[in-house]
Amino acid sequence: MIREEKGRARSHRPRGDGDRGFSSVRRPAVSREELLARQQAREERLLREQESRELAKGPIDLPFCLLVMMLTIIGLIMLFSASFPRAYYEDGNPTYYVARQGVFAIMGVAAMAFVGKINYQRFRGAAKPLLFLAIILLVLVVIPHNPFALTRNHATRWLGLKGTALQFQPSEVAKLAVVLYFSDTVSKKKERMQTFRYGILPYAMILMLIAGLMMLEPHLSGTLLILGAGAAIMLVGGISWSWVTGALAAAAAGMYAVVGIAGYGASRIAMWHDPFIDARGDGYQLAQSLLSIGSGGLLGVGLGKSRQKFMYLPEEHNDFVFSIVCEELGLLGAAVIMLLFAALILRGYWIALHARDRFGSLLVVGVTTLLAFQTFLNMGVVTGLLPTTGVSLPFFSYGGTALTLQLLEMGIVLSVSRQMKL
Repeated sequence: MIREEKGRARSHRPRGDGDRGFSSVRRPAVSREELLARQQAREERLLREQESRELAKGPIDLPFCLLVMMLTIIGLIMLFSASFPRAYYEDGNPTYYVARQGVFAIMGVAAMAFVGKINYQRFRGAAKPLLFLAIILLVLVVIPHNPFALTRNHATRWLGLKGTALQFQPSEVAKLAVVLYFSDTVSKKKERMQTFRYGILPYAMILMLIAGLMMLEPHLSGTLLILGAGAAIMLVGGISWSWVTGALAAAAAGMYAVVGIAGYGASRIAMWHDPFIDARGDGYQLAQSLLSIGSGGLLGVGLGKSRQKFMYLPEEHNDFVFSIVCEELGLLGAAVIMLLFAALILRGYWIALHARDRFGSLLVVGVTTLLAFQTFLNMGVVTGLLPTTGVSLPFFSYGGTALTLQLLEMGIVLSVSRQMKL
């Protein structure tokens, strides 16, 4: 009886809003036309994915791949020639630098081959996590008294264990992260890139955050590279030219504030105008670089016969390796190498023009702009065209992590080239 009364009372109790179950919530009716549109969109997406998987099995762009391999091999030869005196004096082993670089070159080529076979659409998923990782690593670099942050030449740009090969620059990761994230998000916006809210503000905030962290190291050249690559992707993505003009004006004002007011790099500017006014002091490196280039003449002194690399020119195996190239191979040899770089850069932009979709085109534009900008900065610095900054020459300068990531980025371009529209 008690159970019956409870059941009867429960059945007669009015049901409030809080007593409604999930089954009583009415969903808005979906028309047949909407269902058909959703099904059609789903089928089109699956068809595009299937088509992309089939196209990803196509051949890579052979000219681009050959140019990358040629520059890598020539870079290893010139690194050995430029570095063996320092390696012998410091380590007792003349092959110290080239042997380590060769290992990273093999790893980089393997990474390029592996990435080149991946459908580049899969890179979208790695864009946001890689950007977060890059920001975290940049924060770790600037944390005071961090035992894993390494300082060289009054700049803290590296993370790793001192005295070991486990060292890298987080800025290299940040370059790739910016290219992937910008390419992924910009490719989805199209006409919204014309607006400030969607086309300028989010990307400007990311670039300012990364640039601010890198300037705390300080790392001016790396900051310029990332800003240049990000701006190129935004420009190709469709932002208004008025924003580009404003950004250039703001960048000029920022450079004036950094150099003219804050005084960062002021001595470099003075030595850039005439390094021989203090050829034994602040102008020593650029003066030795110019002497090295001038000694090469038209045909050079011969491969392996440079005199400036015998502890006269600082960073001869790193940022100033192109000076040794000019000395040993002369104007003609240096011109051939510059033509190889120019051919690689132009081929990269050609692949971007023939990419199958907007995402692939922006990816190649970002990677190629990084390569072009870095090559121009390095050659401009060692020849005195630009003020001295710590920027390496792709494929030539010593740096295992940088070489591996550069070759991996070339693999991304090859991945896009598999699906070109010819």
